[in-house]
Amino acid sequence: MLNFLSRPMVRLIDRYLPDPFVFVLVLTLIAGIAAALTRESGPLQIVTMWGNGFWSLLSFSMQMLLVLVTGYMMASTPLVRRGLSALAGLAGSAGGAILLVSVVSLAASWINWGFGLVVGALFARELARTIRVDYRLLVASAYSGFIVWHGGLAGSIPLSIATEGHPFVDITGIIPASQTIFSLYNLAIVVALFIAVPFVNRAMMPSAEDAVYVDPTLLAKDDVTRPESTTPAERMENSYALSILVGAAGAAWLIQHFAAGNGLSLNVINFLFLTLAILLHGTPTTCSRPLTMR
Repeated sequence: MLNFLSRPMVRLIDRYLPDPFVFVLVLTLIAGIAAALTRESGPLQIVTMWGNGFWSLLSFSMQMLLVLVTGYMMASTPLVRRGLSALAGLAGSAGGAILLVSVVSLAASWINWGFGLVVGALFARELARTIRVDYRLLVASAYSGFIVWHGGLAGSIPLSIATEGHPFVDITGIIPASQTIFSLYNLAIVVALFIAVPFVNRAMMPSAEDAVYVDPTLLAKDDVTRPESTTPAERMENSYALSILVGAAGAAWLIQHFAAGNGLSLNVINFLFLTLAILLHGTPTTCSRPLTMR
């Protein structure tokens, strides 16, 4: 039944869903029109307010960027990659692969949405190497876990309003994560999604004749071998000591932060994932490689 319903939806999305940047432009225009109607401001005043306030969210934008970057760095660590390879062996069938990639994506996205976006894609590729499964649904399932992102540990609004001096403090005050992310109603919704999403994805599996498969040879693993150090610069780039010292300093800060009774914030989450990525990658070269790959 779900497979029958999904086909027209796929055609509808393919035809009418534009590039995400189009939404940015359209919403900008809508906000300008709404300002003109509600604030009785002229076009020049609205453009002036827009330009003057354009960079007021720069710090928040950088936090969102770092969620994605640090999540990507963490997802590309050798430990995570080995874990995904081991998990892929648990899927004994196409249906099992869809269920498994959905659960892994949900779990990773709840921990950190930047981490989940990359882990889901990497795990889908790992599964496609060993299981013959419709690649379209596999990739869609890998990204479906993103649905829990705002109820997870890197949810932007819950962590923002839990931070001292946030932009809306005069309206909301400081609301700790215990009343948002870790509240009973939020956790209940997350658990319900962990149950429903995998089975909905599984129910959308197409028949064998309608499935689209990918050649496993096209999904070669990335080369993660450590290069030889022949120059002083290369020895520094491949130094475990540098990463351990900086990672240990980051871990010490995190320990004292939580020991002092402080809670989560976007900055803390980003710092946590950056520290873990530095330690788990082992060397500066392997840590920076995900950020320079094309």
